[in-house]
Amino acid sequence: MTDKTGRTETEEKEKAGCEAAPGLRGHPHVYTRDIMNRLSRAIGHLNAIKNMVEEGRDCSEILIQLSAVKSAINNTGKLILQDHIEHCIVDAIEHDDKDAIRELEIAIDRFIK
Repeated sequence: MTDKTGRTETEEKEKAGCEAAPGLRGHPHVYTRDIMNRLSRAIGHLNAIKNMVEEGRDCSEILIQLSAVKSAINNTGKLILQDHIEHCIVDAIEHDDKDAIRELEIAIDRFIK
């Protein structure tokens, strides 16, 4: 089905925001490799903390390492948010997609809790 611009619903979904039509990947994200690297490091760090707990290491050392992982995860989230704003939201604004703005507000609220 086409809209008044002659584009199909699938084409519109591909153009606006981050969500792609079912079965499609959507547009590429600039920071994907960096995000994957950061997540891999955080996972490795968490595994090291798990080993610290199993070894009975000092609680304060474990808490310091947990704090470092929390910071790494938060920074990764900020990078995802930056990518989302720079690309997905810009696309949504260009296509007058007000739902994407509301979804961004919800995502920010959940992220900062």
